[in-house]
Amino acid sequence: MADDQNEEVSKKVSAEEEIRRGITVMRRVVQGRSRGIILDVCWNNQGQLIEPNGHTLTSFIGALVRNEIPITCDDWRNKELNESKEKIWSEIKRCFNIEEERRGFCMKLAGKLLRGFRTFLSSKFLKDADGNFVDAELPKKYESLISAEEWEAFKSKRQDPVFQRISATNRERASSPAYPYRKGRVGYGRLEQSMPQKEESSETSLPAHVLWKEARVGKSGVPQEEVLHVYQKSEELSQSLSPDDTKGILSRALDVPEYSGRVRGKGFGVTPTSLSIKKGKAPSNRELHARLEAMQAELDALRREREASASTVYRDASDKNSINCTFQPNIPEGISHCQLYLSSPYYRMVGKGKVHNVSGVLLHTRELPAGCLKVSVDIAVEPNAALPYPSDDSDATTVHEAVGSFVAWPTNLICVGYETPTKSKSKDNAIPRHTESTVSRKELQENEVSNASAQQKKEVSNASARVKSSGAKKTVARKKPTTKYRSCLRTFLEMTDIPTGGDRNVHMEVGIFGFDYDQMIGNEDFMQVFGHEEIGVNVVNTYIRFLYDKLMRPNDLDESFGFLAPATVNLGLILNRPDTVTEYVLRILMDNKDAEKLFFIPFNTGGHWLLLAINPIREIVYYLDSLGNDWTTYPDMKVLIDTVLQAFRAQRDIQTSRRGANSITWIKVACPQQRNQIDCGYFMLRFMRDTLALGRLMIPTDYFEEFKCAFYTKDQVDEIKEEWCQFMIELNVFS
Repeated sequence: MADDQNEEVSKKVSAEEEIRRGITVMRRVVQGRSRGIILDVCWNNQGQLIEPNGHTLTSFIGALVRNEIPITCDDWRNKELNESKEKIWSEIKRCFNIEEERRGFCMKLAGKLLRGFRTFLSSKFLKDADGNFVDAELPKKYESLISAEEWEAFKSKRQDPVFQRISATNRERASSPAYPYRKGRVGYGRLEQSMPQKEESSETSLPAHVLWKEARVGKSGVPQEEVLHVYQKSEELSQSLSPDDTKGILSRALDVPEYSGRVRGKGFGVTPTSLSIKKGKAPSNRELHARLEAMQAELDALRREREASASTVYRDASDKNSINCTFQPNIPEGISHCQLYLSSPYYRMVGKGKVHNVSGVLLHTRELPAGCLKVSVDIAVEPNAALPYPSDDSDATTVHEAVGSFVAWPTNLICVGYETPTKSKSKDNAIPRHTESTVSRKELQENEVSNASAQQKKEVSNASARVKSSGAKKTVARKKPTTKYRSCLRTFLEMTDIPTGGDRNVHMEVGIFGFDYDQMIGNEDFMQVFGHEEIGVNVVNTYIRFLYDKLMRPNDLDESFGFLAPATVNLGLILNRPDTVTEYVLRILMDNKDAEKLFFIPFNTGGHWLLLAINPIREIVYYLDSLGNDWTTYPDMKVLIDTVLQAFRAQRDIQTSRRGANSITWIKVACPQQRNQIDCGYFMLRFMRDTLALGRLMIPTDYFEEFKCAFYTKDQVDEIKEEWCQFMIELNVFS
């Protein structure tokens, strides 16, 4: 930090005591300017501030920001600060010989120094030795910088429960770093400048892992064994990886993710973008135009491929001459219990029955269509689903109408036993099945129930028992996603003002959250998806718009499902403005009080995403948390949801017994669990996507059999990213 008093203020000072050292105002710089002395500043090849005068400029910016920006400012990007930022930049240029292109660096540094100043004030004056809050008066030393009103507002913010919770989390995270930085206020840029290796090297900069190791060498001059181990591993990786991969060597050696917007081991001011710029000259307009045309052509091809996949009527899966003569290899000869699937407009199970794989069999005196087998439909899981081949003799066109009769069904959409078919990798997007279930016919007969309703109720428990007995996890296999849409979107964005601070609006119509507004997205949101960071509410909201446009409306699912806005229903607002949250949720529920509906609440706890799915008619709350917590972790959340459901019941004038007054049911769903600290948002989005894909209002306690797994794979997470990027391209957000 540029705040010089951080090192010299004594550790135990009350708010009433004077601190001998005065506030840093950099009089030497100002007096030099009066005499016509303008200081030169230097930058290294990666755009970092170095000596001479690097430390002086940093301290000068710190003094300016403390004078011009109030300590109550929590958002450095607030446009109301533009006038003050302009004044800071103007003062910098008056005292230092600095190029206009360095403004971005200086403004980022100013924001960092302001955060450091606020942290210093909080730690020094508002906490005791044990870290407990102290209601201290405004220190006299800072009366010229901070007004009494600002100090009171600053203290009030530090007492806020949400702030304290986040602060405690961050403090715990930073309390015991595995590899602590040991160079004090010397940043990576000035550290690299002072290293003998740099003076002897012909390279423009030292490798990140070399700097990282040096930054962790203390006064003894000997690095710790753990640090040396990481350094040696980095050296080995540097010899085996291609030059294009070297920027990730340190992250690979540490086994940690590489975050966008920073380069590990390089320090403040170095970004992946700035490094890539240094590798070669910027492309010409002609090159950019050619690149754009190539990307557009690739995008059009992807769109045509997806449209063809969605509109394909089931193609022949086998040669016509072999129909009913050669048995399908994964369907046993004879009559077997089976599940019946459809793949358009989305992939799901629509019924159950029996498949008749018998040589020479006919369907109503006619030969079966190519690639089909004869099935009898016993149960309609999705009653209104259209039959792939409507029956001419029985006039049946839906699965419900076909119950009790025989129909033709594509072989690649028939699954024997309880297995789930997987999506094909063939170019016609056929959907073959998993390996045949190991469940015997005797087991199926023992588990079969005579009543269709009873069989539906036992579906989940029977399937779960078979999974446990077979020792195998049955999941829906999916085509491995590509990164083409992400690449296209990234290329398009590079040609806009978004990377330099521009933003775009995505319209959110009233049917999504119950109110009409424009959702703003900017470069930070795109970088979250491109760089696999924790996603924020802007990405979540725009993906919900994707679900609404692509899954809900085309299939009339908006009559059965709904969303509540995560920006309105979250832990922060529940703690601070519970009446506002209650009023909003109750209004949405009452607007839909006449039909059973499942409402999704993407719920943010302040640093973690989870999903609540509420069926207000049945008074059931499904709780899906990829960290494995239960609702007792967030008691304020549960109290508010229970209160809303009780008010909903009262306004519908539903009479309940005294025992039934507290009959709200909370169900913790054994959903897939994340294996890092980043994926919670993506998992939460997939929970909603899975539920909508199946179109079911009831979520099984052990999750949907079709999507059951211990965790979502990287490919399944990437599929969410690709869908979001494709949707952003379709919305033309880069225009």
